Amino acid sequence: MRNPTIKDVAKRSGVSLKTVSRVINHEASVRADTREKVERAIEALGYQPNPSARGLRSTHAYAIGLVYDNPNAHYVISMQDGVLSACRERGFGLLIHPCDSTSPDLAAELCALVERNRLAGLVLAPPMSEQAELVNTLIANDISFVRIISSRDDPHDGAPCVYIDDRSAAYAITEHLIQMGHKRIGFLWGEPHHRSSPERYQGYADALRDYGLPLDKKLVLPGRYAFDDGFRGARKLLALKDPPTAIFGSNDEIAAGVLAAARSSNVDVPWGLSIAGFEDSPFSKQAWPALTTARQSTSDIGRHAALQLMAELQRKAGAAVELPHSECFVPELVVRGSTAPPQTPAPRKG
Repeated sequence: MRNPTIKDVAKRSGVSLKTVSRVINHEASVRADTREKVERAIEALGYQPNPSARGLRSTHAYAIGLVYDNPNAHYVISMQDGVLSACRERGFGLLIHPCDSTSPDLAAELCALVERNRLAGLVLAPPMSEQAELVNTLIANDISFVRIISSRDDPHDGAPCVYIDDRSAAYAITEHLIQMGHKRIGFLWGEPHHRSSPERYQGYADALRDYGLPLDKKLVLPGRYAFDDGFRGARKLLALKDPPTAIFGSNDEIAAGVLAAARSSNVDVPWGLSIAGFEDSPFSKQAWPALTTARQSTSDIGRHAALQLMAELQRKAGAAVELPHSECFVPELVVRGSTAPPQTPAPRKG
């Protein structure tokens, strides 16, 4: 059987994780009856608190955590570099914590992570940053955090964030293909539980609508942010009776899979098929032809999120600091050799 956790203690005693933590650390602010309930639960469950975290409550925490669940190594490394640069500048340590965003115990895991490692706060990368239940749990347990989310506008929901306008960038990519003359443009999704996926799809759909082109559902396929899904999806699209003349992959890994599928089917790129990706990862430049994509400043995004978190921590500590505003990053269209005009005139925006 697994060892009991702080979550088990909180559930049995009917209090928050933060209250359990305060009892464990012998904080005077806890009411006597609440303390007794928690201590009874600890004894009944045989819970053993982490001894290294006890007696340290008066020491200021100078480390933050970066929490992510993303199979894209380039994204993770770039995000880490950005957060780490801010930490070095401000004298903070950094703990990197990969996790399973679909775990039902994720909220308890992160609360325990903060307590066990005495973290001052968290930078939440997608898709954890987009889970309302997790965000609410962190707020309820008084854990400082900053979210990185895919959104066209600042959500103004009281939870600090850095937001990326994936929709406008996807619109720009699709518009580029349309203006080159493409009328049948395939779209390959990433993971649906990443908010960036529907945002990028919406940018694609909006551009088709604005240029008076039909949205053919046969040209839109589900998938993940993975090379294999790009390869399989492209093979399906290219096998259609009326295949697309261009395919937009939701990230560069998908687009690279499309490029491999085109080659395996003896389809010339870009003249037989134009291909576009998203993120401007290293292999988007190393592919042949190099991929048209949207350049996403992942390192800058991570740095800004960390600085925003540190400013909030200073404010909580009583310092008179101006909090950095929620900042919007819009990935920039980068046109390379993987896109070219078909032999048809471009439609006009109407």
